[in-house]
Amino acid sequence: QVQLVESGGGLVQAGGSLRLSCAASKSIFSFESMGWYRQAPGKQRELVAAITSGGSTNYADSVKGRFTISRDNAKNIVYLQMNSLKPEDTAVYYCYLEKNGPLVPLRYWGQGTQVTVSS
Repeated sequence: QVQLVESGGGLVQAGGSLRLSCAASKSIFSFESMGWYRQAPGKQRELVAAITSGGSTNYADSVKGRFTISRDNAKNIVYLQMNSLKPEDTAVYYCYLEKNGPLVPLRYWGQGTQVTVSS
C-alpha cells in the first residue's frame, strides 16, 4: 500500500501558474506509470498528464504546451507545472501511481487538491 498526498492547489487568476506536488509514502521508482487526473463539477474525471517509469509523457490535448509533468525519484514526488491557466482548468486534481498487479494493474490515488482559476 502507498499513500499519496497532493499539495499546491489554490486560487489563481487566468494566465497565472501553479505547481502541484504529489508526495508518495514509498519509493515511486518501481511504478510503471504515474500522473494526474482532474474532475470538474458535473463532469467526468479526465486524464491530464501521465509519465512512465521510462520518462515518456502523455498530455490531454487541452493542456499540451501549458502543463508539464515530471518526477523526482529521489524525493518520491510527482509534479505538475501548470502555466497559462484558464478558467476551464478549474477542477479537483488527483494524482495516481500505477504498477502491474498479479491480474490487473494496481492504482493508488491521492485525496485531491482544488485548483480554481478566476477570469
